Amino acid sequence: MELILDILYIYVAVYSFYFLALAIRNLNDKPFKIEKRYAQYDEKDNLAVVIYARNNKITLENLVRELKMQDYPINNFRIFVILDNCSDGSEKLFLGEPFVNLINIQNVGTVGKDQAVAMLIERLSKDTTIDSYVFIDADRSIPANFLTTINSALVNNSVLSGETLILTDNLGIVDKIKASYQKYHMNFMRKARSLFGLASTADSGVFVIKKEIVDEIGAVDFKDINSELKYSMLLSKIKCPCIYNPNIQTYVDTANYEFRKPRLSARLDLFKNCFKQIWAKNFTFAEHTLSLLNPNIWLVGLVYMAVIKHSYRYYFFVDFKIVLLTFLMLVAGFGISLINSKLRFKEIVLLCLYPIYSLCHIIKNLPPVRFAKNKLAQRETNSSDTEKLEVETFVMNNTGRELPCKLEFISESGLAKIKFIYKNRKFITGRHLRMIDALQELRQKLNEYGMILKLCSCCKHFTSEIDGSTNMLKGFCNSDYPSPSIKEPRATLIWNSCTDFEPAVVTTILDELAQEK
Repeated sequence: MELILDILYIYVAVYSFYFLALAIRNLNDKPFKIEKRYAQYDEKDNLAVVIYARNNKITLENLVRELKMQDYPINNFRIFVILDNCSDGSEKLFLGEPFVNLINIQNVGTVGKDQAVAMLIERLSKDTTIDSYVFIDADRSIPANFLTTINSALVNNSVLSGETLILTDNLGIVDKIKASYQKYHMNFMRKARSLFGLASTADSGVFVIKKEIVDEIGAVDFKDINSELKYSMLLSKIKCPCIYNPNIQTYVDTANYEFRKPRLSARLDLFKNCFKQIWAKNFTFAEHTLSLLNPNIWLVGLVYMAVIKHSYRYYFFVDFKIVLLTFLMLVAGFGISLINSKLRFKEIVLLCLYPIYSLCHIIKNLPPVRFAKNKLAQRETNSSDTEKLEVETFVMNNTGRELPCKLEFISESGLAKIKFIYKNRKFITGRHLRMIDALQELRQKLNEYGMILKLCSCCKHFTSEIDGSTNMLKGFCNSDYPSPSIKEPRATLIWNSCTDFEPAVVTTILDELAQEK
């Protein structure tokens, strides 16, 4: 037990020195300020700006407009827009638009960002006019000097990630806590590591890389946050680490942003695989590998509590005063780190609540808790009286923006209900005799918040089919889309959707029944 406590103390003591060093280094971010000041004087690279879109019509149109207004020479960059099975009419934005190279993926389902980008990279691999790729999601917004800043940052580094600024106006308390932590993490931890020349994790939302590196590796890996971490380790291994640059800024609305963090199990597995290779003469890769063991605040706190108590009462291999000194160094490091973190007072208060969120998250993901949750979910799924259908769809807000969501149509013991899932939020309707009535309840609930489901049953072109069934899932589409030559109404289901969607007037269940009579 004594040996374990010794090892744990060495671990947190080293981390305390590391944390304090980062905090002190972050006080002087002059290199980034100089780089930004003289960005316009650097020689211009030829950039391929790759935008991935999945039903982001409004934000995509805005992003392309912002790219057209860049202070970067128009002959030195090209735009490639990937539409991944979009059903919102995004392709109509660029009809006869020579400024945009459109890759419209249809009739094969949604292939995902990783595969879609890989298809484009393969197509561009023989294009010798491209110097660097700039990958950006269609839900982002950018300043006028975005490409100029990237070009300047590429002078010293070949792979870059940037800062994501989240608009927090409509966030709940939990998401505000996570947003405050992310802002702190970017403006302190990632920036300080960058000032030391240390590697950072790639972010596919805004990612810049020299084409020669992509050609050497063969592809990028944007499957998920764990894949992006693995890809970042590969870049460090070939001595082309991904470097965070706070000058490269993008803005994203809260409705479109997803808070992501690599799983602890994924980090440990990656550390185990990379640890065998850290003895090579590659300091960046070795440090990046060891950084995978960054401790949770609760682990650091518990270890210090145990060590301080033990060293005060009993013999310890270091004196109690030294233990207390390293702990105070950690506390001082946190205080110093707040100076240049750009956090407002309210955000600092929210940041201090992050350990509580972290503890709840740890408890939620404990193996016994996860096992119990999976058992309950499996029991519900395997119930002979329960049938489920999951549908991916969109809701439109007051501004016309489409937000991705999921619906679960559940038939349980002869009664129907619908579960609405948007990010971490869920709403389940009451039980109804008919599925169409459960959907009507959900429509009314969303209508109170100014939201409209983009489903056939919510479209003015839809008419219900009274076929004698209880749930009334079938109907007809009276739109002439996609061709006016179609004379007969087409059969459809209540959860289908198309580009020609137009919201119908929301009525009550009693109104619906009256119309049927």
